[in-house]
Amino acid sequence: MENAHKLLDGRKIARDMHERISADVKALGKDGWPLKLVSISIGETEAARLYVRNQKRTANKTGIAFEERDYPADISQSELLGIIQGLNADPRVTGIIIQRPTPEAVSVRHLQRSIHPFKDVEGMHPSNIGSIVYEAPQIGPCTAVAAVHLLKSTNTPLQGLEVTVIGHSAIVGKPIAFLLMAEGATVTVCHHETRNLAMHSRAADAVFVAVGKAGLVTGDMLKPGAVLIDIGINQIDTPDGPAFVGDADFESCAETAGWITPVPGGVGPVTVATLLRNAVTAAQLQRDHYASEFGTSHSVYTLLTRK
Repeated sequence: MENAHKLLDGRKIARDMHERISADVKALGKDGWPLKLVSISIGETEAARLYVRNQKRTANKTGIAFEERDYPADISQSELLGIIQGLNADPRVTGIIIQRPTPEAVSVRHLQRSIHPFKDVEGMHPSNIGSIVYEAPQIGPCTAVAAVHLLKSTNTPLQGLEVTVIGHSAIVGKPIAFLLMAEGATVTVCHHETRNLAMHSRAADAVFVAVGKAGLVTGDMLKPGAVLIDIGINQIDTPDGPAFVGDADFESCAETAGWITPVPGGVGPVTVATLLRNAVTAAQLQRDHYASEFGTSHSVYTLLTRK
């Protein structure tokens, strides 16, 4: 039976983050730096529409303007790169989001690299990911940063903590590992070539899983009292219709774990809040950059009217 005290409520944690973000957005606006995010969607994808609606609703709640731009599936890569360069040069735009999935003919990695690092609110530009390796992150990959924030919210000391990360993607698993190593944790990263997954997960004080495979982690694979951060989201068929579940079997894992994230309602809301936190950091970096270039009195509006 699930115990309520084991649940890591991502929605509540996100609401707490929203309060601070709203205050920072208001302060930036007073400095002449109102925040504006531009979302780029390519082709007709219902999955992307759901994310966009959620991002827009949450952004607007915190005072951040959110512009949706939809482009046809047959738009060329060069046209998209031109659009992004225009957004990079526009001081009214403080953040750019590339919605996924994209058509096969479009290299989302190439598009991500073309976004200026100060406007890369998703934290996926190589320079922003690289900063994590050098333990100087400013804007990090949203899901990875959100997952680590959830672990920190349990007040578990990270120094010397044994952590197993299941999944080694460039924007989730690997950044989680580097973020935790910077905090003094001992991290093991597992992937599809790992020979005995359960051996590693049972030895861990905290387990992160992000592979896209429903029910991969079960209760007997966890150390009693461990923290389980389930980043996966998978659609399955049930007698009551389609349902979304994580990469862990929630019922069995809740019996063993000391803390556990639900799916949905765990990592997801904190990821969106982290996107907005990144948006604030991005605007602050842009403000400071322009101040150093043109003087402390410059705002978005003075830059636009500068002769």
